[in-house]
Amino acid sequence: MKFLDSILGRTKPKRANLDALFAVPSAAITLEASLGLTSAGSAAVCFKPASAYDFASTRNEIDELLTLSAKDTGSEISQQEDSYGYHWIIVRDPDLDDLVNAVHMVNASLAERGFDHQLLATVFAFRGASDEIVYLVYLFKRGTFYPFVPAAGGGERRDNQKELQLQSALGNEVPLEADLTRWFPIWGAPVP
Repeated sequence: MKFLDSILGRTKPKRANLDALFAVPSAAITLEASLGLTSAGSAAVCFKPASAYDFASTRNEIDELLTLSAKDTGSEISQQEDSYGYHWIIVRDPDLDDLVNAVHMVNASLAERGFDHQLLATVFAFRGASDEIVYLVYLFKRGTFYPFVPAAGGGERRDNQKELQLQSALGNEVPLEADLTRWFPIWGAPVP
């Protein structure tokens, strides 16, 4: 099949390495040491909902898993749709390891059931000394992270200088997206 795909010019998207999410706690240590950023205790998984019955049953299963996980870890779990029609599963937990484990479980559950193509991003929120919010975004289709920093003062402006500072600080902690044009803004993310 690979031969036929190459003749017809079809390519398969790179499969996300969900285990890359487990690098976030060590990246958080680096962010705190170099830039004074600490975990805001929240993360969210964004995906494009499908209308199939299988997807509805998978969402119900995820709800059950999250409820059990929340009982074990004390995480707060919520879900919401955004104005673009994307679905967000929001996890709040002051323990970053529990936060990463819960987010990984959501992603893995969706991917195992064949819905990995609906997964868009996972967003981790960090807070600076002046209460600024900084995001570390994982792109599923690329298998890479990038920083997103809304500019102070509101509005839909980015702090590109701070984003580049974060890129430099993260170095080899997480697989970083090299193509800066793929550093998409995540306006209105339901975290922190």
